[in-house]
Amino acid sequence: MKPQFPQEFEQNYEMHLKRLTLNGMRPKTIEAYSHALRRAGSYFDYQINDLNEAQLTEYFSDLLITHSWSTLKQDLYGLKFYYDKVLHKAWPAPNLVKAPTAQRLPDIVTVDQMQQIIACTKVLSYRVFFYTIYTLGLRLGEGLRLQVGDIDADRQRVQIRDAKGNKDRFVPLPPSTLIALRRHWAAHCHPELLFPNRKGGRKNAHLAKTPLDAGGVQKALRAVTQSCGLKKEFHHTACATVMPRI
Repeated sequence: MKPQFPQEFEQNYEMHLKRLTLNGMRPKTIEAYSHALRRAGSYFDYQINDLNEAQLTEYFSDLLITHSWSTLKQDLYGLKFYYDKVLHKAWPAPNLVKAPTAQRLPDIVTVDQMQQIIACTKVLSYRVFFYTIYTLGLRLGEGLRLQVGDIDADRQRVQIRDAKGNKDRFVPLPPSTLIALRRHWAAHCHPELLFPNRKGGRKNAHLAKTPLDAGGVQKALRAVTQSCGLKKEFHHTACATVMPRI
């Protein structure tokens, strides 16, 4: 159920959503920025149009007690966007937040480890999906968005649409991956999606409106890695770290 907001906040909130869309923001970014607005609105009793540096200092200090630096930055960007695009005001605290710099290397998935993961994955759609994003070097979202028309078997390449930075790119298509994708498609025959969701079962997969659920894929990967006895933490970019052909 949609929360009830004061009228002025409601109007500005809806305008914020429209501006985010018109600026080409991705759905996840729109949700993060709009969540930032709702959180700040709740904190300041929905009076957020004339915040000063002292108020923002208290707000972000309190936010950091219960949330990560990543969340703080998302909220900062969301509020700055609101001030710029909706209120047309200068941001009142330009030098307030400076997140600590940290460079972390993702866990590397070796060929042997990926072979273990594939062997331990019992669900066909997940097994082919893991194999595909590993051999193509894709992020989770890039793999989920793959469509039948993105596969160019003649040129042995795959078109990755709406990748990082809202850019398209091509990646090489290994013969083994093409074979796996063809066999998987023959099992569901969806006219567009390569990885339709599993809600209707294999029998109704060709009728699916959406791809596999990202949360379900991540949960399955965690379960498989645990069953394999792998101790590393795999996340949405882990399988894109290295791309050897298995």
